[in-house]
Amino acid sequence: MSSTPAIPSPDTADGDRRALRSRLLALRAGLASRAEADARIAAALAELLAGLAVRCLGFYWPIQQEFDARDAVARWLAAVPGRQAALPAVSRPGAPLDFHLWAPDTPMATGHYGIPVPDGTEAVTPDALVIPCVGFSPDKFRLGYGGGFYDRTLAAMPQRPVAIGIGYESCRIALLAQPHDIAMDWIVTETGTF
Repeated sequence: MSSTPAIPSPDTADGDRRALRSRLLALRAGLASRAEADARIAAALAELLAGLAVRCLGFYWPIQQEFDARDAVARWLAAVPGRQAALPAVSRPGAPLDFHLWAPDTPMATGHYGIPVPDGTEAVTPDALVIPCVGFSPDKFRLGYGGGFYDRTLAAMPQRPVAIGIGYESCRIALLAQPHDIAMDWIVTETGTF
């Protein structure tokens, strides 16, 4: 019989968040029934997006066992002509993310941190962002990788996009928000949306 490891509530200290992040990444890497969980996340995300008036959807290229949203986004694009999707690119550390148009056949290049980015496509401003969560709280604050890219990006955008965090239920934690943290509008997990 296996049990889920207890994940303590982090303090505001960076070291505590780093340790928590490491434990959550290990937990995510070892998830049982991953394919089933991913299928449920994809269905919940599709249902949420169907109810939102989104024209341009920013999302992420999956790393470190994150939910891979590419198929769900490709289906969303194909469902209604004129929709656009975009992936983020880091122009320089400490700056907000730039988003560039993406389609399933878009040529990709290697960006900062080795993450693929669209090669030579137009920069756009999404009206909704699908954002990966290492962990997330019941009040919709997310724990990311510690670079602050999404908080900085959301804060800098003149028209705030709908922020949709994607995570796994086992990574729902008590999290004390820091002053720069921005809550998500929605969280999507394998159990649905909230």
